[in-house]
Amino acid sequence: MNTAAFRPGIRHNRTQFLLLVLITAFIGSMVGMERPLIPQLAQQVFGLASKTAMFSFIVAFGISKALTNFITGRLSDRWGRKRLLVAGWGIALPVPWILMYADNWNWIILGNVLLGITQGMSWSSTQVMKLDLATGRERGLAMGVNEFAGYFAVGVVTFLVSYIAGTYGLRPYPFYVGVLFSVLGLLVSLLWTKDTRQGRTSAPAAPEASIEGAPMARSNVPAITQAGTVNNMNDGMLWGLYPLVLTANGFSIAEAGAIIAVYPACWGIGQLFTGRLGDLLPKKYLLFAGMTLQAATLAALPFVSERTVFVGLSVALGIGKALVYPNFVAAIDESTAPQRRARTIGSFRFFRDIGYALGAILTGLVADAFGTAPAIFLVAGVTLLSALGIAFGMRAPRTWTTAAVS
Repeated sequence: MNTAAFRPGIRHNRTQFLLLVLITAFIGSMVGMERPLIPQLAQQVFGLASKTAMFSFIVAFGISKALTNFITGRLSDRWGRKRLLVAGWGIALPVPWILMYADNWNWIILGNVLLGITQGMSWSSTQVMKLDLATGRERGLAMGVNEFAGYFAVGVVTFLVSYIAGTYGLRPYPFYVGVLFSVLGLLVSLLWTKDTRQGRTSAPAAPEASIEGAPMARSNVPAITQAGTVNNMNDGMLWGLYPLVLTANGFSIAEAGAIIAVYPACWGIGQLFTGRLGDLLPKKYLLFAGMTLQAATLAALPFVSERTVFVGLSVALGIGKALVYPNFVAAIDESTAPQRRARTIGSFRFFRDIGYALGAILTGLVADAFGTAPAIFLVAGVTLLSALGIAFGMRAPRTWTTAAVS
């Protein structure tokens, strides 16, 4: 990027911004490809009975994604955003083929390690690149659009592959969707995106560093980070248990997939509004409301058996996620100078995504020992405690920080 000609703002950089939105949708599609299918494969194809063993693919995904986020945050400032984005898509290419033809569970785990790496490299890169292009006033909007694209795509592709699986079987046809999106993601990233690092990190850091309330904002980081970890911990539980809960209630794979798809679709659509809302209201209140709503919804899940109620809970879960997800990163970014943006966000995403592994391990152990309902109740309780951590550990700024940044 030509630093002399660079002008921050989504409108001034709309072509690159929209390309990055499209790429984020491709990235989310790779998760949607496997989200409703792998727990079913574990039971029906590989004969796994233990929830701990069954959810090992989520542990592999969470750890590999978390570590890659941490490394990507540091390499992004050194090597450039685009190189890491393209490299991430290169790693994604074999994933659908591995899942399609795996003949033992270890191949499924390997596929999820690679998926975690590509998610960490590619999604992190598109996130930071959008923040590079946006102004300070547009942080929440940029993150809302970013996460909308990714999670709405998760929902759409979850529905699509569930229909394909219900019609043609669990393998191989649903995974051809992943083949298509991995190729498209690589081509668009390689041929049309531009690196955003030089234009944004060359901006002076003083305006960000001198914002009133910035030291206080830095003190908010532990509270935000624990909530990010717990948010993904309960999502890791849902990834593994939700399909099994639905099929245990008599729903077919296609019916269960349609119900599950509502959750990330609402998560994605909601962020178009909650990201911008985070630019207008104190993020503390949005984070507290989102975590509390998640806790209440999870606690209700074991008592449900009817389709309409499951759909309602999926909507509520999606709204709860939408309230927090774009505002986690936007709140972290408020106290970060442009030169440290990628590293700081990478560190946050490390702790956030390690929550997938924690959720899968905790859920598997408790479900094997005491049953599915106690595992869900435990995670709901931890989510409520996390909301209280936001309420008492995060301070809302007296002077609204993003309003001071051009």
